Amino acid sequence: MGHILVVDDEPAIVTVVRERLEREGFAVRAVASGEEALAHMDADPADLVVLDVMLPGIDGFEVLRCLRGAGCTAPVIVLTARDEDVDKIVGLELGADDYLVKPFNPRELSARIRAVLRRQAEVKALETKVAQVQALAAMESRPTKPEEGLHFDHPRRQAWFRGQPLELRPREYDLLHFLARHRGQVFTREALLSHVWGHESYIDERTVDVHVRRLRSKLAAIAPDAQVILTEWGVGYRLAEDV
Repeated sequence: MGHILVVDDEPAIVTVVRERLEREGFAVRAVASGEEALAHMDADPADLVVLDVMLPGIDGFEVLRCLRGAGCTAPVIVLTARDEDVDKIVGLELGADDYLVKPFNPRELSARIRAVLRRQAEVKALETKVAQVQALAAMESRPTKPEEGLHFDHPRRQAWFRGQPLELRPREYDLLHFLARHRGQVFTREALLSHVWGHESYIDERTVDVHVRRLRSKLAAIAPDAQVILTEWGVGYRLAEDV
């Protein structure tokens, strides 16, 4: 569920926080100094750090500065005994994700931990999606040679086959582009209608056959021997993986 490192030199607070978080399914480790915190994060990084500002030796701000300086991206929630804006500002400027003033309700700390972890997961999911879109765009915009087969300029909705432009109607382009994005994967007519035609529920499944036939004709005009859109009998269609 989540690995939490609690950094606080007050045993009573550590006990209460540990009991609350472990009851909610978190795995908890606790250390009492900044030096121990840095050693633990270097050896076995936690998913989130609950960090007290007032620590013996290296204080919490210095621990946070060292973590961020070393490239650690784990979320950090700062605990401070003083309700002063300067502590909050310094913590946030050093890279803290949230803060909580002592004394605090353990339930509130748990809620803040969940919120921070949820935001982090959403950011990572968005970054992954952006990376996938960028990779697809790079693939589609790369220079191609005639023998490389299908090539798309998706922003302009243009397609080429073996170096020759294809004159495609809008739905023909959509269908060919969708199949090309999923090379080798078989799609039923119903699935193709859903992905390419969307919510136009009045469209008959035979429409897919008509568009496939037109695409095959246009591809064959360029390369009569090419097998581009293949029929999987009793299932549907797929694009050959080597085009």
